[in-house]
Amino acid sequence: MTTTNQIKDVQPIRSKQKLEDMKWSLKKWCGERDYILFLIGINTGLRIGDLLKLKVNDVKKKKKFVIQEGKTKKPRTINLTNIYEEVQEYIKTVDSEWLFPSRKGDKAITTTQAYRQFNKAASMVDIEEGIGTHTMRKTFGYWFYKQSKDVAKLQQILNHSHPEITLSYIGITAEEIEEELNNFVL
Repeated sequence: MTTTNQIKDVQPIRSKQKLEDMKWSLKKWCGERDYILFLIGINTGLRIGDLLKLKVNDVKKKKKFVIQEGKTKKPRTINLTNIYEEVQEYIKTVDSEWLFPSRKGDKAITTTQAYRQFNKAASMVDIEEGIGTHTMRKTFGYWFYKQSKDVAKLQQILNHSHPEITLSYIGITAEEIEEELNNFVL
């Protein structure tokens, strides 16, 4: 499902208003599970595969926990302090060991199901940018960089090998070049 071309077409959500619209739409049209999945995704930068492996016990009464990332096999500390209360409230409603349970059997939802829900929510609020499961990770990266301007920290968080990869991944370089060109006059 996730090809290199698809990832490149997926964009971060660069507008705070669209981000709020997306969260509202997920809650209203898809449900609390999909909203919390998105919320954790945009606040941690975890890949969808790592998010869907989470179990209730991984996050129950925890503001921080460590996972081994599936792609890089590196340990990563996940900090939920800023969304702790919402996550804990959601957990009370989950009747499964999986944090994001499927309605079919005792397993987590699939990446495809998450993709469909995100696209459904985005279409309900007219978000046309390329929305996919990587939108969460890219949105996290975009806003972390916007707030901190620290590409080295972000590179470390996302486990990228070079700062250029990180900036390109979150779409900053193209955006910054365009902003500079818009203001460039001789």
